[in-house]
Amino acid sequence: FIPQVIFLISIFGYLVCEIFIKWIIFTVKDAPTAPNLLIGLIQMFLFQTEEKNIWYSGQRGFQAFLVVLAGICVPWMWLIKPLYQRHQQKHGQYKYQQVPTGNLLDDSEGEEVVYHSDSERSHYDPEPEEFDFGEAFTHQSIHTIEYCLGCVSHTASYLRLWALSLAHAQLSEVLWNMVMRIALQIDGYGGAFLLAAVFSFWACATVVVLILMEGLSAFLHTLRLHWVEFNSKFYDGQGYKFHPFSFDDLSEYSIED
Repeated sequence: FIPQVIFLISIFGYLVCEIFIKWIIFTVKDAPTAPNLLIGLIQMFLFQTEEKNIWYSGQRGFQAFLVVLAGICVPWMWLIKPLYQRHQQKHGQYKYQQVPTGNLLDDSEGEEVVYHSDSERSHYDPEPEEFDFGEAFTHQSIHTIEYCLGCVSHTASYLRLWALSLAHAQLSEVLWNMVMRIALQIDGYGGAFLLAAVFSFWACATVVVLILMEGLSAFLHTLRLHWVEFNSKFYDGQGYKFHPFSFDDLSEYSIED
């Protein structure tokens, strides 16, 4: 968890901070000369930063430090966990209380001991599952590759919201130039009546197409991105399988006095 968070913050957390700083520092008048964030992120990995993308002192050194820190997190995610598990296995962390499995008769009380769950049985299991370093190493390798590539690909997937904003701007321009501007160019009383009718059509198209349809499209894309791309960084789907309560399951266990 720790190297994953460091890897995510050192690259994309830094990019998010740059976005907010750019909103605060630069205005609309500075748009032609403002630094390009995507180009700057690419140059950050190449350890090359153009003069126009430098906006604070020490930027080159700090960005190089973040890239090196993210690079260190990759072998950290890849090797530390399987090596630690092998170390724990060799030093006998699988030592459980030596109690036989199954139902048995207690000599002191003359009562039968019954395990009511697999977890209770596994707690007293004297023979745990054998640790396979090759399997753990392979699993961790796949997990590391999937996480690192997923951070890049999933973050790039959010660019589709940028594409939706561009499509929204183009539709707005089309509706204004092809509808409202034509009516505004007609003079006289006929132009006034035509403008009222055209405005009604333009307003309905704006509400239906630009607000409802485009807003629903952006909402669905954002919901999908948060659920698939963002939540996959924090949810693995591990744990115990849910078994709902049932009286039929109770009939399998019995305690005799």
